[in-house]
Formats: sequence, structure tokens, C-alpha cells
Amino acid sequence: ILKTVGKYDEAVASYRKCIEAQPMFSEAYWSLANLKTYTFEEAEIRGMEEHIQNPDLPPPSKAFFHIALANAKEKQKKYGEAWYHFFTGNELRRQSEIYESVTTQVTHETLMETFTNDFVSSTKGKGCQSVAPIFILGLPRSGSTLVEQIIASHSQVEGTRELPDISLLGRKLTKIKPQGIKYPDAVKHMTDEEKIEFGEDYLKTSMRYRTDKPYFIDKMPNNFAHIGFIKTILPNAKIINAKRHPLDSCVSSFKQLFYKGQSWSYDLFEIAEYYLEYQRMMDHWHKLFPREILDLKYENLINNQQDETESLLKYCGLEWEEQCLKFYETERSINTASSEQVRQPIYKGAMNAWKNYENHIGILTKALKPMI
Repeated sequence: ILKTVGKYDEAVASYRKCIEAQPMFSEAYWSLANLKTYTFEEAEIRGMEEHIQNPDLPPPSKAFFHIALANAKEKQKKYGEAWYHFFTGNELRRQSEIYESVTTQVTHETLMETFTNDFVSSTKGKGCQSVAPIFILGLPRSGSTLVEQIIASHSQVEGTRELPDISLLGRKLTKIKPQGIKYPDAVKHMTDEEKIEFGEDYLKTSMRYRTDKPYFIDKMPNNFAHIGFIKTILPNAKIINAKRHPLDSCVSSFKQLFYKGQSWSYDLFEIAEYYLEYQRMMDHWHKLFPREILDLKYENLINNQQDETESLLKYCGLEWEEQCLKFYETERSINTASSEQVRQPIYKGAMNAWKNYENHIGILTKALKPMI
């Protein structure tokens, strides 16, 4: 909680109390590393190195220790050692994850078969007409929290969190349709009244995270698969696709131990496959909704903050406000891995960070060659 609301020193003190009370509590070490701005002391590093030798430590706990150690070694620029710990931690975590790439491919195929040019033409402009929602989506670790913080610094915009509401509405649609008709195919069976009703439902359920500001952000990255559904029930919603160099995006996901979900992110080959699937879906949506989705490249934002911020606000229909350039001063709860990073001014240190591990990511560079 202290991390989420930006009380950094108190968060660190609490994590350290956890370690003091239970030295083998690996999640506390990982939580310190997950602050991104914390530097481990030598004694803490030695302690973690001893703990990973403990044969009684279960694999999930070892995974936390390895990823924490990887972050410590990376800060010391010991990239070979860092990669060993990243790789080992991911191997251990993958054992407890369930992921099947074929399922992802089939799901995406079904979405593309459902949302066709003909379907989109027949439903255009229907649904709830609200202009309030701003969706920021894409792959994790691609700058979405930074984009969110910039827009949420605007006086007219409520920054919320990664909302599950769109996925829940997809499940609700399956439940109300005859047996055997499931989302996304069920979208084709929606009446015009249901399209409006589902859009209004989204506005109602998301109210628990909002105040009375006229616009709000939904930063669920996985919504990239649901753009067709979003545009069906909320045709005026703004959609921002946070993009980053493919190798930086993929390596950063591999380095991140997610609290839950993103089960594709613990194996380099599966990450490459997932990235290609994400790109395939985005290409499809851009064809269906030309000029309606804003691709915002992390590198452009870092190198040209003011111009990109102006374009971003213009796309969202917002007046220029200087505070959006000083996003790091905005006080709000941020419950993502980048929470501490976006409380600081823009820095270029994360660009091309993949090059530190170039000798270890041949699987990615080969699979993503067309993208790069």
C-alpha cells in the first residue's frame, strides 16, 4: 500500500521489517527490487546468494530470490550474472504457470473472424456514445504507466488502474446468450439496445474507481485483444496503443516477475510468439478502425516529450495543460511495477537496454527480425 501511494521510504522500511521478521521471506526481497529504484546493500546480496543454495526452499520462493538478485547484479552492471539469475528465476516460475500458445492463436483467430469489415460497418456509431473512457493498452513494460501518468496529470482526467471490466463484460455476454454462443462470437448476436446497455454497464462498474471528472483512463494492457468489442459498445472511446522497441519490450517482460497473469512472459520463445500475436491483432484493428487508434512509441515520447504530449492530449480531445509535462509531481495511487519510475522526470536509461543481454536473446532476435 505504501508503495502504491508513493511513500517510498516507508515502503522500504516495511519490506525490511518483513525480512527482519522472516529472513527467508523471498517476496520481500523481490518487492524491494520491484521498486526499480532501490539499490541492495552487499550484505543483502550475500544473504540472497546464501538463500538460493537452500535445498528446502520451494521453487516459487527461489524464483523471487533469483529475480531480486538479477536486479541487484544489473545495477552493478554485472550483466552475465544478472542474466543467469533472470533466466533461472523465470525457469522456476514457468513451472507453476499454465500457458499454451496455441490457445492464444486460436482466440485471436476467433476475434478476427468475428470482427470483420462487414461487421464493423454494420455497427459503426451504435453503442453508448460516451466520450469519457480512454483506454491505454498494449504489452506490459512498454511505457503504458508513463502515458497514463501524463494524461492523469490533466485536470479533466481521472487515472484509475488496470480495470478488469471489459473482460467481465465479455463473460456476461456469454452468460446471457443461448448455450454454445460464446464471446467473442456472441458480439455478432447483440441487439443495438444491448450494445448501448453494455457500454453503459462499463461506465457504471468503473465508477467505483472514479470521481466526477469528465474523462477517465483504463490501463488494462490485455485489452488490446478486445478493441473490437470496445468499439462496438463504446464507439467514441479513445484507444492508445503503448509501443516500445520489440526487443526492449520483450526483454523487459522477461525481467519482470508479474504478480499474476502474463503467463507467456517466462520463456523467451513464448514471449516472441506472444509479441507476434499482439502485433497481428493490432494490425487487424488498425485496418478495421483506421485513424481511430493512436500508436504511441515510448522512444518518441522519451526523445521528444513536449511534442508527443501535445499530440497525445489532442488525440484525447483535451486542452493543453503544462502540468502534463510535470507528470512526476502528480500525486496518485499507482499499482504497477513502474510506480516509482513515473514519479521521476523522464530519463533515457531504459532505451536499448536489451543490448546488455544481446548475447543471450538469440531466440528473440531471430523470431522478431521482421519487426526489428
